[in-house]
Amino acid sequence: MDASVFTLQLDKHRDADSALVHAAATGATGAIGDLYQRHRRRVYSLCLRMTRNVDEAEDLTQEVFIQLLRKIGSFRGDSHFSTWLYRLTVNQVLMHFRRTKRRKEAPDEVEMVHANGRNSTWTTNGFPVVDRMTLNAALAQLPPGCRAVFVLFSVEGYKHEEIANLFGCSVGNSKSQLHKARKKLKRLLIEYA
Repeated sequence: MDASVFTLQLDKHRDADSALVHAAATGATGAIGDLYQRHRRRVYSLCLRMTRNVDEAEDLTQEVFIQLLRKIGSFRGDSHFSTWLYRLTVNQVLMHFRRTKRRKEAPDEVEMVHANGRNSTWTTNGFPVVDRMTLNAALAQLPPGCRAVFVLFSVEGYKHEEIANLFGCSVGNSKSQLHKARKKLKRLLIEYA
């Protein structure tokens, strides 16, 4: 796809979001439904990546859109609506973690399987090559803040400046959380291997 066509489509998407947000803020309930249809998959996906639990992700997705209904009037348009919704989602998940005050333990049945009894192989950055289940189990053991920053930076491709803006923290804090997450992940993956 040509870059100019992609930019034009992106602008149309943003304009449609802006119109829907304005309509929802003035009381048009159908606009909230349209925003839900446009963004529910992205919100659910983020909730699932952060919680690692399908049921919690579904519940949190609903909570995010309930909060959206309550707070739509506070959207000032300083950023794109999708950025604001992303921040609302991350905050909702982090509040969920604070409310429950529990850390998930890795499932007992998740273990690294070694082919032919040999040790697992290692990548150049010092991480063992692991399967997806092992990585998910290790991610689940990270503290919520570290896990959120790791997912945003390493999976979603956000920059530290964007993460700091989303969380309302400093760039240094974002970098520190990522460093802690990587350090703990490396230790956990070595233990699994």
